[in-house]
Amino acid sequence: MKHVDIYTDGACSGNPGPGGYGAILVYQGRERELSGGEKQTTNNRMELTAAIAALRALKEPCQVTLYSDSQYLVNGFQKGWVYQWEQKNWVKSDKKPVLNVDLWQELLRLFRVHQVQLVWVRGHAGHLYNERCDRLAVAQVEQMRAL
Repeated sequence: MKHVDIYTDGACSGNPGPGGYGAILVYQGRERELSGGEKQTTNNRMELTAAIAALRALKEPCQVTLYSDSQYLVNGFQKGWVYQWEQKNWVKSDKKPVLNVDLWQELLRLFRVHQVQLVWVRGHAGHLYNERCDRLAVAQVEQMRAL
């Protein structure tokens, strides 16, 4: 299996508000940037969407190390929340519905295609790829704001 490093970030102006995401895929020294946005969204949705866009860009099953500054994304998998939510029909332990179910379901599907290891990185702490992803995401926020 090929190994791909993926870096992602999401951004939002207001929460909800115009949002954007950025992702960088790195394979054998080659880089591919992805970005996009939505006119009305949340930061958490953009964080999840960045990971989805990057994983969808892979043309075959891969071993992936996915770096994100989103504790929402990383903890969702590493602490097993998403698997518990799925088992409980997308209802949290407090009996409230899980937010962003559509995105969590797509992430689960993609995680079952690829072997994904999630790594949390501190945002805005000088991590080269995280900073680049942030710039991509913020540029998309600005484009969505202009629409």
